[in-house]
Amino acid sequence: MKQKIKTKVQQIVQNPAAQKAFISMKPKKTLWSFFGIILFFIVPEIIAFIWGTDITAYANRELLISATLLDRQYYELLVMLFKDGGSWFNLTFGTILLIWLFF
Repeated sequence: MKQKIKTKVQQIVQNPAAQKAFISMKPKKTLWSFFGIILFFIVPEIIAFIWGTDITAYANRELLISATLLDRQYYELLVMLFKDGGSWFNLTFGTILLIWLFF
């Protein structure tokens, strides 16, 4: 099974159409792509590492007094997002995207 997967991956990598698709997927080196990676991958994780417990405590307090369903869902989402702190995976993925952007 491992050998089948390995040969299939090698076939895909050597395929000229796949190589062209991989090249076309690479983001262009623009200021927007740099700021997009920073704002959507790196900054939220840094915020979660630094203020994750404070945000979770605030959301739990507000859950107790929230009146509408929309407020309750919003605060539950905040708790779900920040209860474990930041994600090392997302931070690493954002860093890899930044490196890929410049090479």
